[in-house]
Amino acid sequence: QVQLVESGGGLVQAGGSLRLSCAASGSFSSTNFMAWYRQAPGKQREMVAGITSGGSTKYADSVKGRFTISRDNAKNTVYLQMNSLKPEDTAVYYCKTVGPEYYFTGVPPPLDASWGQGTQVTVSS
Repeated sequence: QVQLVESGGGLVQAGGSLRLSCAASGSFSSTNFMAWYRQAPGKQREMVAGITSGGSTKYADSVKGRFTISRDNAKNTVYLQMNSLKPEDTAVYYCKTVGPEYYFTGVPPPLDASWGQGTQVTVSS
């Protein structure tokens, strides 16, 4: 099973940018679907962006035009470039390999040990 480690979070002012990275312990080039999720305090975990092995992407309406997901299979890394950040983007961000049933529905996979620790993003107003 591929282990994923998220990094790149931090504190930023509204309107600023951050780039999150998700490094895999092994090759995920054969993994079709990768996604970034986030969870704010008191809220459900939600899918923010997803990318297929072929490079097709999808985004939550709340981040379209501001966030960009990309993957570098040679580096076994997935990125999330976040621009024009808003206070409501404040959350812990997680990356995950997912099956098509989760990718296309946007429903997060069950919470289990396969999730990483995530990286905290805090946007101040």
